[in-house]
Amino acid sequence: MVGITKTWIGALRLRTLPLSLSGIIVGSAMAHYYGSWNFQVFILAISTTILFQILSNLANDLGDSQKGTDNDQRVGPTRAIQSGLISQRSMKNAVVFVTVLALASAFGLIYISSDLLSDSLIWIYLVLTGLSIVAAILYTVGKSAYGYYGLGDIMVFLFFGCLSVLGVFMLYGMQFEIITIMPAFTIGLWSVAVLNLNNMRDMVNDKASSKRTIVVQLGSTRAKYYHFSLILAGLSIWITLNGFYVYLNDNWIFIIGVIPTLFLYPHLKKVIEVDDPIMYDPELKRVALITFSSAILFAITLFLV
Repeated sequence: MVGITKTWIGALRLRTLPLSLSGIIVGSAMAHYYGSWNFQVFILAISTTILFQILSNLANDLGDSQKGTDNDQRVGPTRAIQSGLISQRSMKNAVVFVTVLALASAFGLIYISSDLLSDSLIWIYLVLTGLSIVAAILYTVGKSAYGYYGLGDIMVFLFFGCLSVLGVFMLYGMQFEIITIMPAFTIGLWSVAVLNLNNMRDMVNDKASSKRTIVVQLGSTRAKYYHFSLILAGLSIWITLNGFYVYLNDNWIFIIGVIPTLFLYPHLKKVIEVDDPIMYDPELKRVALITFSSAILFAITLFLV
């Protein structure tokens, strides 16, 4: 019983949750800075995002198991179904259960925000809810799983970055602010970088399993160049964003939001030196934590000024 419980907890992949929350935290803090705040919207946005991420994690476990990608040659942590302690049927039931919870949370979020939104925006958010569910499941599940055709990167950028930051910002009743594109792009790029590290770790097995990720298509060397471009593009935008707020408020407190990015240098140095794919695994956590801590510190400064 203890083993099964531990396996289910592992299937949730709790270490992925901080990264998924980064955009929500920044978008909410920016809404507060520009004059709008609602604690209920914040909590429901957090719960919805967590449930969408858990749904994606469980569906990913199911889809890779169905396709035989999770096998003895896989480098990363043992998956739930792969361990033999959880059946595909049980995982399907879990996917359905979390889907229901995610929909309930999302509908609650839209309902709470409805007085702040136009009718057209309400319908847009309802459609986006459906698309988020579909995207979470179809990453690896089904014959047309887009993760097997190298489309995971663009979907992560859109959902973790653009939809997360811009979507939650407008749920507070805010009009679109062009400045919100900058954190949306940074968080999106760094989230793609985390996925890229995952795919570099799993490249050999993914290739053998016909999972044509961007890494498989590029090859290990060019995948490292791609990774550098993701990190450095996000970094340049993030520094510009924080610098803009230093100038706008005549307050150097916004430099705090850049401090975690100092750890990107040892990260990139490590990526260059990697010759064993398993060595990428700790770097996933490092980039995720840098993204999350940068988001937290930037959000704190927005609340303080």
